[in-house]
Amino acid sequence: MRWWSAANLVSNLGTWMQLTVQNLLVLQLTGSAAATGLSLSVQAAPGLLFGLLGGAVVDRLPRKLTAAVSQALLAAVAFTTAVLVGCGMLTVPVLMILAGVTGLIATVDGPATSLLGNDLVPEKDVPSAIALGSVVHSVGRLAGTALAAVGIATIGTAGAYALNGVSFVFVTAVIPFLKLHPDAAAAAAAAPADAAAGGGRAGLAFFLSRRTLVALAVIAAVSAVLGRNYQLTLATLVTGPLHGGAGAYGLVSALLAVGGIVGAVVAGRLRKPTVRLVALLAAAGAVLQIAAGVSPMLMMLLVMVVPMAIVESVSDTATTTVLQTDPPPHMRGRVLGVWRSVSTAWGLAGPPLLGLLVQGAGERGALVIGGVVITAVIGAGMLFRRRRGAPAVRPAVAPVAEPAFQTAA
Repeated sequence: MRWWSAANLVSNLGTWMQLTVQNLLVLQLTGSAAATGLSLSVQAAPGLLFGLLGGAVVDRLPRKLTAAVSQALLAAVAFTTAVLVGCGMLTVPVLMILAGVTGLIATVDGPATSLLGNDLVPEKDVPSAIALGSVVHSVGRLAGTALAAVGIATIGTAGAYALNGVSFVFVTAVIPFLKLHPDAAAAAAAAPADAAAGGGRAGLAFFLSRRTLVALAVIAAVSAVLGRNYQLTLATLVTGPLHGGAGAYGLVSALLAVGGIVGAVVAGRLRKPTVRLVALLAAAGAVLQIAAGVSPMLMMLLVMVVPMAIVESVSDTATTTVLQTDPPPHMRGRVLGVWRSVSTAWGLAGPPLLGLLVQGAGERGALVIGGVVITAVIGAGMLFRRRRGAPAVRPAVAPVAEPAFQTAA
């Protein structure tokens, strides 16, 4: 686990550095912010279209082999981009194609590396391992973004891409030496003979048949669209009604990052999170969002930002734990594939919809309305369950568990 965490940290550093450099590169080539957004959408689109297929591949093939091959392919894409940039041959269409290829590989790499990570720990350590993965991801994002500026100034854009390729090579080299926990072998031996039958369609059918997973998707969707885009809503609030400048928004962003790391550490103490816990955390975050929306001064908003980020981080860890422990081991790749598809959908649709809400209701109104809608949806869901007399959602427990490690773009 120590080697795997170190490999994921290196990979996250490279990924976020490359993503930052990619945005700057598109701006340099086109001078268009719209083109920059398009490159990000092109990279995300395969997750929407092929998430189910990627999850099915992960359930069918040996996990270590799948993860190693996907990491090696991501390295090849990074090195190819570095060569094209260095030779002055990179054009916008070629960059878009490479972004799409990266997104396509990530549909397999994401669930493969996530599920490989849980093969390293016993069941009782799953939430802690997922929380550790969240900390690694947050630290890698912060440091990678900061390193991008240093990298461009010292080794140039091509060097930054090459460095990201080296980070993927490092992960690829570590994977063969990972020692799997005995529970992983036991779970593989206990899987049905036709465990991979049905492919992505079977994964979707299983997902829709589980009220736990459907409820989780509803909570995550409404929260993501109306409550998680703080980079947009808080940016407009700080620079608008609260009359803060770029420095004030930078402070808000830093506090959000600190709160996310603190929340991941706190989440490491979770043992058996449930959908009920995720719902309560989402409702708490919505209430804090409403309070942030009516904050009369910048200082009050700064006080609210850290607990907002902590609640979001704990909720994310609890969600990931339920996702990766509720399904049986032989279905987990496909469940993660379904989740990638639906989460990509609301990830792409959320910012434009929220932008329209900000335009129509104003900065404060968007935060308040979003918080009220989230609270209402969660309250209605709990009331519906109670009237149906449904039993309490059982804790997510399964023979083998998987921490969510995020290694690829």
